[in-house]
Amino acid sequence: MYFPYLRGRQYELLALRELVSEDSLSSNILPIVEPVKFSSTLLKTMEEFVKKKKEIGIVCNPAVGSFVRDMKNEERDSNKRKFFRLLDSPYIIKSHIMKTNSARQIEKWKTQKNIQEKDWLVICNNRDYVELYLDIFGQAHPRYVLIPDEFRRKIRNEKVLFEDKFVKCIRNSDYIKNPDEFFSEDHIFYNEEGFIGFGDYSIIGKDYLESGFAPYAVAIHIVYFAKDDTLRVHHFVSKSNDDIQDPAKKFYEAVEELSRWVAENDITMTTGLSKFLKHYREQTYPGLGSVKKLSLMHHLELIGSYLNKEINY
Repeated sequence: MYFPYLRGRQYELLALRELVSEDSLSSNILPIVEPVKFSSTLLKTMEEFVKKKKEIGIVCNPAVGSFVRDMKNEERDSNKRKFFRLLDSPYIIKSHIMKTNSARQIEKWKTQKNIQEKDWLVICNNRDYVELYLDIFGQAHPRYVLIPDEFRRKIRNEKVLFEDKFVKCIRNSDYIKNPDEFFSEDHIFYNEEGFIGFGDYSIIGKDYLESGFAPYAVAIHIVYFAKDDTLRVHHFVSKSNDDIQDPAKKFYEAVEELSRWVAENDITMTTGLSKFLKHYREQTYPGLGSVKKLSLMHHLELIGSYLNKEINY
């Protein structure tokens, strides 16, 4: 089972909502969203998953972003009530990042919401909180616990291998130096290594920036399967990268390279990838957020197909 961890930016939420609404998200994928903002897009995404009876993890104690502050400042009580009503759905998996105050928070949810230890999805990726995790969940294991490989000797039950697989460059233009690189083989070995699933930050990476900026270069990141079933990622980068002018032109340069690469290689087609190629054919520019959305959709669809055994090599 695959657990993509997303930070709940708008384009990430739109990618999830589009996939689930089109029944293109595999039941072998459980996305986890750490909400960085309290937004209508978040609510609509949660609603769509509940409507489609698909599970999604929502982190109840986000570590980054303005979600907690947004909730306090939200003037419409109806939106707050809707969020907590959706959170009560069995299709919304309550998720928790291990922190200093985790014991108190878990106990509070247990008392007020009757959420037991076994109901939680837990993210424990900080060694300083491993012993605290064992104190809280030592006997009553959570439903899932996402951990890096180095914790496997300490945490033995319901564990999901969780690593950041995306090698992020400071500038988009830097991807030109290494356009094709290894991404992951966790999907091949996670089970025999004692894990019940694997997770990562997809093609986004774990680093979080509060706000974006106009890039000098546009980069499209496409994950694909190599002949040995490992995952690789190919970076398609624009050429006119001397200034921030004309992002549409930069996108077309990158997507032209993508189109040529797809034509020359045996690449599994997905909805996300086909939409990239449609933009190339029609010479349309969807915006930088949609570039990331389509790359993410492609990755999730590709892994879903692999786990569904729909891809034959």
